[in-house]
Amino acid sequence: MKKFLFIAAALLMFAVPAANAQKVNTANELKKLEKVDVAIADAKKNVKAATWIAHGKAYIDAYILPTKELGRGVPVQVLQMNVGQPEGMVEGQLMGAPMVVLNYEYVDVYVDPATYMIEGWNQKKSIKENLAETAIASLAKAYELDAKSESKIAPIAMTLANALSMQGDALNTVGRTEEAAKCFALAYDAQSIVPSTKADGNNLYNAGMLMTIYATSLTGDAALAAYKAAEEIFTKALATGYADEAGNIYYYLFHCYYGQKEADREFYLVKAKETLLNGIKLFPKNNTILDGLMQFYTAEEGVGDPAELITLVEKSLKEDPTNYDLWFGRGRVFNALKNYDECVASFKKCVELRPNEFEPNFYTGYFIVEKANALLEALNSNSGISYEAYEAENAKINLVYAEAIPWLEKAHEINPADAGAVDFLNKLCFRLRDMEGMMDKYNKYHELYLQNQ
Repeated sequence: MKKFLFIAAALLMFAVPAANAQKVNTANELKKLEKVDVAIADAKKNVKAATWIAHGKAYIDAYILPTKELGRGVPVQVLQMNVGQPEGMVEGQLMGAPMVVLNYEYVDVYVDPATYMIEGWNQKKSIKENLAETAIASLAKAYELDAKSESKIAPIAMTLANALSMQGDALNTVGRTEEAAKCFALAYDAQSIVPSTKADGNNLYNAGMLMTIYATSLTGDAALAAYKAAEEIFTKALATGYADEAGNIYYYLFHCYYGQKEADREFYLVKAKETLLNGIKLFPKNNTILDGLMQFYTAEEGVGDPAELITLVEKSLKEDPTNYDLWFGRGRVFNALKNYDECVASFKKCVELRPNEFEPNFYTGYFIVEKANALLEALNSNSGISYEAYEAENAKINLVYAEAIPWLEKAHEINPADAGAVDFLNKLCFRLRDMEGMMDKYNKYHELYLQNQ
C-alpha cells in the first residue's frame, strides 16, 4: 500500500496547484441540446440543412466531451492541466498490467505508474442517451435536404467516426465488448453519411468480430441474437466488397452461422459450410479457415467429407496451375488428412514456383519433419516389434528426417535471422549426428541456436 500511495502522490505532483476536480457541466450541455432540439421542431427551420447540421454537431460535441482530452500515450500531467484533479484514485489493472485508476465524474482513466501515460479509459455515463445515433440521423437528414452541403457535413461526420472508433477501442480494452462492437458499427454509419468520407470496411469487420466474441460468452436466446447481429454486420461488409487481407471475415461469419444452429440446424449448418468453402476458395492459404473446415467436418456428422477440400483445390488448380496460394493450401489440406507424401509434394511445387523465398523452402522441410514424426510415432506404438527390426525401421526414418535438411538450410540461407529454421536444423542435426557430416552441421547450427537464446 505504501508503494501505491507514493505513486499516487507522484501523479498528483503534476497537477496544476490551483486546479480543482472539474466536472462536465451536464445541465449546460443539456440546455444546448434542448436548444437545437427546439430548432428542428420548428416547421420553418427544419427544412434547412443548416438546422440539421447544427443539431448533429451539438450532439457530437456532447458525445465527445467526456473523453475529449483522452488518448493513449497522453501524459497524465496534460490530462490534469486540461481536466483537473480526479475525484479519487485507486489501484487497478488494464489487460493484466498494474495501473493507477483516476476517477473522474464521467470516466475512469488508467495510467501506467511507470510512465505516467494514459493507457486506456472506461466511460461510466453519457450526457444523454443515443447521442451518436441522433447525430448520424441529423447529418443524414441534412444531406438529404441539400446534397451541396456535403463539404460541411463530411468533416463533422469524420470527427464523430474517429471518436467512435477510438471509443470502441477503449471499451474493448476494458472488456465491454458488446458496446465496443456497436461503436465500430456506428463509426461506419457516420462515414457512410456522405460519399466523400469513404466508409472504412475495417470498422464493420471490427464490429462483427467483437460481436461474435461477445456472443460466445452468452447462452440461449441472448447468444442467438448476438450471433445474428454479427452475421448481419459481416454480410453488410461483404456486400460492399470488403474482405480483410487474410480473409478471416469468412471464419468469423462461419461462427455466426454455426452459433445459430439451434434455431434452425439444417439451414445454419449449410450456411456455415458454404461460408468456409467460399472463404478457402478465395483465401486458400488461410490456415484458420482450413482448420475451421476440418473441425466442422469432424464435429458434425453428414456435413461432408474432408476429402471434398481436395476436390475443391484440385479444380481450382486446373484453372490456375501456377497459383502459389492454392498449392500452399493443398499442402495444408493433405497434412490435415495425414497424407504426408502429397503434402510434401505440394510444398515442393511451391518451391518450384518461388525458389528463392523463405516460406516454401521452410515449409517443405517442416512437413518432411512432420512426415518423419508420424512414422516415428507409429513405430513407437508397435510394442510387438523386435529390437533389430525397430533399429532397422528407425534408420529408415532417419533418412526421411535427413531429407528435410537441404530445404531448411536453403530457408536459413535466404533468411539467416529466422530462429525457427535454426532451431529445426539444430535438433535434426543432433538426432542425425552419427551420419556422415552431420556432427559438423550440428556444431554450426547449435552455435547459431545459442546465439538466438
